[in-house]
Amino acid sequence: MEKLINESIAQQVLEVFANLQNPVEILFFGKKDSCEYCPETRQLLEEVAALSEKVTFTGYDIEEDEIIARQYKVDKVPGFVITARIAEQFVDYGVRFAGIPAGHEFTSLIQAIVMVSGRDSGLTRATRDYLKGLEKPVLLQVFTTPTCPYCPRAVVLAHQMAIESPMVQAEMIDAIEFLELSDRYAVSGVPQTTINDGAAHVIGAVPEQRLLMELRQVLEVPAETTVAEPGRD
Repeated sequence: MEKLINESIAQQVLEVFANLQNPVEILFFGKKDSCEYCPETRQLLEEVAALSEKVTFTGYDIEEDEIIARQYKVDKVPGFVITARIAEQFVDYGVRFAGIPAGHEFTSLIQAIVMVSGRDSGLTRATRDYLKGLEKPVLLQVFTTPTCPYCPRAVVLAHQMAIESPMVQAEMIDAIEFLELSDRYAVSGVPQTTINDGAAHVIGAVPEQRLLMELRQVLEVPAETTVAEPGRD
């Protein structure tokens, strides 16, 4: 089968992965039928894992391995989780993807691996302190398209928050692959970050402080809000 990652891109990833600090495991979930992009997504992730001895890959079937899928809160295919590998254990930081990370979202995939490998969110102290005190679970779902140049910024920020707090789960969702979900949350432009199943929608690649503000409003004064920012596709 022809490779999905060409030599030029592979070389760039090799250079980035040269600085990986700790082992990372990619947990992929697909299924045999009714999953158009499962084979390509699996192949892409296997090719990425082959670029570093610190990155390994495990594949599951979401139906045959239903218990494992529930454990990692994966309910879409293709879907995968970027975990930290410590000995034979996988540490879940809540970093998830639904859909093939193609186009600009390939950057989000590589960034997620780097962040999980470093075990550090890179967020400001104010954001870290707030997330450390979370008592309620947070779900950040970032809707993207492969052609959106602003989307990786929104995805990476959501993943940073997930890495910082065990109360946060952050998922990149390909808006085209999962049209029903996009319709449910009225996705009309990307990136769109939906907080806690529609409690709020943040449109655009907003700065860290803006997303934190919206998160605080949802957790402290629940309300349906939409915030528009520059950087829509």
